Amino acid sequence: MERGSSKHSPRVDDQMSSEVSGLVQGPGAGGSRVDEFRQPEPAGEDQPEATTAPAGDLRTGSPQGMSSEDVEARSRLGRFITMTALPGDRDALVSNARENEAPADIVAALEGLPDGTRYQTVSEVWAALGHRNETTRW
Repeated sequence: MERGSSKHSPRVDDQMSSEVSGLVQGPGAGGSRVDEFRQPEPAGEDQPEATTAPAGDLRTGSPQGMSSEDVEARSRLGRFITMTALPGDRDALVSNARENEAPADIVAALEGLPDGTRYQTVSEVWAALGHRNETTRW
């Protein structure tokens, strides 16, 4: 037995389903707004375009003790150090970064790490490079 709405008849259920199908399955990446009246109006000539990143800080919710630029830079470092390199020493981190085609500035920074120290996380590597991590995590 097909389970349907207990408040409407099957005909009304089908009609309601077709009314919202454009909202659910419409074309376009903007969120399936097929009806013209549902399209947002563009900004006026003297008004700025709407944006999701307001001027100033790039990211909201940066952890205490770090700026949004620090978060982005640590994330950039972490993209070139895979989990297979950790825990690891300077040589393991440098070779892993080279395997992942890290930019020259990241490889040079990793080559400047002290020899003989094993790093457990990217945050430890970031701190060893002379940067600040967040003061509280949760």
